[in-house]
Amino acid sequence: MQLFSLKTTLVATAALACAASALAQEQIVKIGHSGPLSGPNTFAGRDNDNGVRLAVEELNARKINVGGKTLKFEVISEDDQCDAKTGVAVAQKLVDSGVKYVMGPYCSGVAIPASRVYDGGGTMVSTVGTNPKVTQGGYKNLFRIIASDSQIGGNMAAYAANVMKVKKVGVVDDRTAFGQGVAEEFAKEAQKLGLTIVGREFTNDKATDFMAILTSLKGKQPEAIFYGGYAPQAAPMARQMKQLGITAKLLGGDTLCSPEMGKLAADAVNDFVYCAYAGMLMDANDTTKAFQAKFKKRFGQNPDVYGPAYYDQVMFIGEAMQKSGSIDPTKVGDWMRQNPYKGVLGEYGYDNKGNRLKAPTVVNTFKDGKPTPLASH
Repeated sequence: MQLFSLKTTLVATAALACAASALAQEQIVKIGHSGPLSGPNTFAGRDNDNGVRLAVEELNARKINVGGKTLKFEVISEDDQCDAKTGVAVAQKLVDSGVKYVMGPYCSGVAIPASRVYDGGGTMVSTVGTNPKVTQGGYKNLFRIIASDSQIGGNMAAYAANVMKVKKVGVVDDRTAFGQGVAEEFAKEAQKLGLTIVGREFTNDKATDFMAILTSLKGKQPEAIFYGGYAPQAAPMARQMKQLGITAKLLGGDTLCSPEMGKLAADAVNDFVYCAYAGMLMDANDTTKAFQAKFKKRFGQNPDVYGPAYYDQVMFIGEAMQKSGSIDPTKVGDWMRQNPYKGVLGEYGYDNKGNRLKAPTVVNTFKDGKPTPLASH
């Protein structure tokens, strides 16, 4: 009886020793995600979160070895509600939890103030915040993984002037850092190209009734109206433009290119909404089609706007860790600035401010409620 107990104890001790050894050979790497997981932009936050999780699953399957230890990536996702105060609190929470890599924030109005907290904590930030101010804070380890407002707004203005041949435009923005920024860039480029801004109107990112501002603009007879804001407001705006008999097309930035527009506005978007998307559509080539199939198999739905970009950047970070032989954000960031990466949405490379180089943009309209490409820049 004593012999059996001794053997059992020895076996158990050996098993524990093996488990401890395996754990000792693992290095946990936390990947934070800050985005709107509640509220009207939840669809975008969930899509981005899915992109992060898919990449983490693939990196873990690769069993990347750094410094003799296998990296084990873990996702810590937080709801910043696209709210600046909440986003700063989320940033502090992630920094205090020892998170050294954060994907997000989604909203420029969150990314701008939260970046200071992340920089103070030595955390790398990879955001889709498009306002030019996002990368003007001088933070070394901040990356904008898509085009900026100057590219998005400017390209939409060029398309309106050169392809749509409009002469008079109205401009509306939701007063958020993103909406105001992209509207300013559109207006600036539109005026350079000889377009006349016949009216400027303002709303907010919670509004659903735009009848007053649309009626005001209708009297000024614009041929197009640019809206700087998000899909949950742009969709009812499109419907109300149709109700008022406004024939001007509704133009916008990347956030209007979301399939959510078709879900919220139905056929009001078809050949009526035009948007500049900072990326590539999922049917652009074999690589994007394969990614879409993989994403849908994993999550039961197609990727929205930025899930693929979040996926690409996490994969880029994983490769940078492997190639640099370090998980230190400073060393990883240095490697990323010096080496390009081929992802689903094209090549990733960054300037010394963290702006993505050669960031693709595509002008789209909608057909059968789905974004359809018209021209690439």
